[in-house]
Amino acid sequence: MERRRFIGAAALAGLGVAGGAGYLSQVRGAAAYEAAADSTWRHGEPLQGDARAVLRELVRYATLAPSSHNTQCWKFALAERAVSIFPDYARRCPVVDPDDHHLFVSLGCAAENLVQAAPAMGLHCEPALVTEADETAPAGEGGGPVLCALAPAASRRSALFEAIPLRQSTRGEFDSRPLSNAELRLLEAAGTGRGVRVRLLTAAPDLERVLEFVVAGNTAQMRDPAFVRELKAWIRFNGGDAARLGDGLFAGASGNPTVPAWLGSLLFDAFFTEQAENDKYARHVRSAAGIAVFVSERDDRAHWIEAGRCFQRFALQASALGVRSAHLNQPVELAALRPAFGAFLGIAYGRPDLVIRFGRGPAMPRSLRRPLDAVLT
Repeated sequence: MERRRFIGAAALAGLGVAGGAGYLSQVRGAAAYEAAADSTWRHGEPLQGDARAVLRELVRYATLAPSSHNTQCWKFALAERAVSIFPDYARRCPVVDPDDHHLFVSLGCAAENLVQAAPAMGLHCEPALVTEADETAPAGEGGGPVLCALAPAASRRSALFEAIPLRQSTRGEFDSRPLSNAELRLLEAAGTGRGVRVRLLTAAPDLERVLEFVVAGNTAQMRDPAFVRELKAWIRFNGGDAARLGDGLFAGASGNPTVPAWLGSLLFDAFFTEQAENDKYARHVRSAAGIAVFVSERDDRAHWIEAGRCFQRFALQASALGVRSAHLNQPVELAALRPAFGAFLGIAYGRPDLVIRFGRGPAMPRSLRRPLDAVLT
């Protein structure tokens, strides 16, 4: 708390240096952010008779899926009875995600939002996963589209669809309250798919063991200048920049002060430290109701996409229950750490894909999205 107050005081001092013009810029930026957030995280109006407008609305729901650093590493193509989701390698994160695992997980998350949104518009969506031929392509190449075929169906609005605008990666502390067995069963069912299962860890010793892996991974990443540079490049230090770019990690979403970019860069360099981050993750894990680990039977792009679909269903089901979630992926992002983490979980084959903390707690400011036309090809 003292560190947070000091950062806030430094931010206020910086705004004082910037003067009245800087203050007004921050006020305008905050207003632009709020308007963009309200426009982004909403249900659309019912659409009738305009097939292309329906497809565009489906893509809008798809873009509300999460992606690593909120890079929005996808492109969409519309056809008469299908939406194709392509990887956008210009938005890949080669340091934290060198094999594009998280990128393809993000495509799966977007596909699952399409699956959940389609029935609300009188359609059924069936995604076709990446073919085996794509598996030989190196990172940053290949990987054909996820083809989401559409067919007429009875119109219905499910609880998971209603939760799409409610879901967020909540980068704050939770309240430590346990979930009921019924809630845990719903989360487990939602997070299980074809060749993907989810392990729910709720015992304190298991959470402490996960924390050890998170701290080990975070320590290694924080000591890698390339990782820090990549992360910093995706941070949007104020509402104006977040609204203008529509991507990246909005500082306010992590509970940090929003400041001019020049000041945010200085504060990041001064306060983004190994110890501070490890302390934060300790609070995050110890305030969680549990940890979910998604595990694929095979380590290939098709299963990464399926893992994304499973996680998105899990996150939507959690949101429908009033439960929040956030990523703690350090144990699976480092190739050197992944085998030991898998051994802790008792995984004999396959790949641990995602590590997610979940629990109840307050909402945080939301990340934004780029305009629809920016992701359509």
